[in-house]
Amino acid sequence: MKQLIIIIAALLLLPLTVMAQYEEDTENGVVSLNGKEGFTIATKKGDFVFKPYMLVQTSANINYYDDEGLDPAYNQDNIHNSGFSIPYAILGFTGKAFDRVTFNLSINAAGSGGNILQQAWFDVEMKKSFAIRVGKFKTPFSHAYLTTLGETLMPTLPASLTSSVILPYSLNAVTPNIGMGFDLGVEVHGLVKEKFGYEVGIFNGTGSSVNVASKTFSDDWHIPSLLYAGRVTYMPKGVMPSNQGSPNRLKEDKMLFGLSTSLNVESESESTNDFRAGAEFAMLKNRLYLGAEIYYMNVGFTKRQKIDESYNYLGGYVQGGYFVTNKLQATARYDFFNRNGLDTNGFLNMPAVGFNYFFTGCNLKLQAMYQFIGRTGHDTQLDRDNDDLGLAMHSGTVLLQYTF
Repeated sequence: MKQLIIIIAALLLLPLTVMAQYEEDTENGVVSLNGKEGFTIATKKGDFVFKPYMLVQTSANINYYDDEGLDPAYNQDNIHNSGFSIPYAILGFTGKAFDRVTFNLSINAAGSGGNILQQAWFDVEMKKSFAIRVGKFKTPFSHAYLTTLGETLMPTLPASLTSSVILPYSLNAVTPNIGMGFDLGVEVHGLVKEKFGYEVGIFNGTGSSVNVASKTFSDDWHIPSLLYAGRVTYMPKGVMPSNQGSPNRLKEDKMLFGLSTSLNVESESESTNDFRAGAEFAMLKNRLYLGAEIYYMNVGFTKRQKIDESYNYLGGYVQGGYFVTNKLQATARYDFFNRNGLDTNGFLNMPAVGFNYFFTGCNLKLQAMYQFIGRTGHDTQLDRDNDDLGLAMHSGTVLLQYTF
C-alpha cells in the first residue's frame, strides 16, 4: 500500500519536472503549456512525451442587422444569430516519440461533419531547419489563423478573413473567402538560425470540413487541382510565441515579419483558380501586443465557366492589446475589406474594442468585444447595400474559456 502511494505521488509530480523541458515538443495550436501545470507522461530519457489537453469555449452573442436583405412581408427582425453557443469543445492529445516525431490529434465535439476532426498530424524533424508534417493542420497563411486558438486577442477572427467575397454571378458554389484555416496535406518547414522560418506545402484545398480525397486534374493548367501554399518569416529577436498576449509572458521582447502566398487550383467546385498573397507583422513587448496584416486574393474562372473576367479583393487589419494589470488586457482592432472587389468603389470598415480577463490559477479566460461594420466610398446605394449582406452591423460577444 505504501509503495502504491509513492508511485501515485511520483506520477502527480512528473508533470512539474517535464513541463518546461518539453513545452516545445507538445505544440498543438489549441492550448499553450506556458505557465500551466497540466498532466504529462514522459519517459526518463525524454524520448517519449504524451500530453492530453482540452479547450471549451462558451459564448453569448447578439447580432443586429440593418434592413438590407430583410423582407418586411415575413416580419423578419433585425436581431438574428443571437443567444448562446459553443464555438469549440476540443479534446486532444499531443506529444513526442523517439526524439524526432511529434504528433497531435484533436476532436472538436462542437463541430459537425468533417470539422469534428479538427487536427490529426505527425511531424518528422530531420533537423531544426528541415522537418516534414503530414495530416490535417493549419495551412501556412495568415498570422490570425496561425495563432494558438486559446490565445487570440479577440473571440472572433477578423471579418475580412472569414466573410465570403461578392461576385457578380449567381453561382452558389463559388463563395471563396480569403482565410484558409485547416486542410489535409503535406508540408516541409524549418527554422534557420532561430530567426528565419519557412513553410511550403501541398493541400487538398477543400478546407477543414472535408477529410477525403476529392480533387481532380486541372483542365486549364494540366497540374493536380490542389492548394499550393508557402510562408516565410523573419524573427529578429528569436522565435515569436504563437499568442497575442499572455499574462504568463509579460516580459517578452519578440517581433515577426512574414510573407505568404497560395494558389488553389480549381477550387470552389472546379469553377475558379484562387490566388492569395499576404504580409504580416506581429510584436510582443512586455505588456504590449501589436499585430497587422494585409492580404490579397484574385479569383479567376476556369475555361469551362466561359467567364473571361477575374476579380481582385483586398483586406487587412491592425490590432493591439495592452495589459492594464497583470490580469486585464484591453484590446482594439480595425478591420477593412474590399468585399465587392477592386473594380467597384467602396469598402467595409469594421472597428472593434474589447477586453480579456485572465483568472490566474484556474486556466479560465473571459473575453468580450463589440464590433461595428460600416460602409464607405460606394458609388451606388445598391453597391452599398450588397457589401454587408449577411454581416451584422452591430455585434457583441462575451466568451468564457477553460483550458487544461
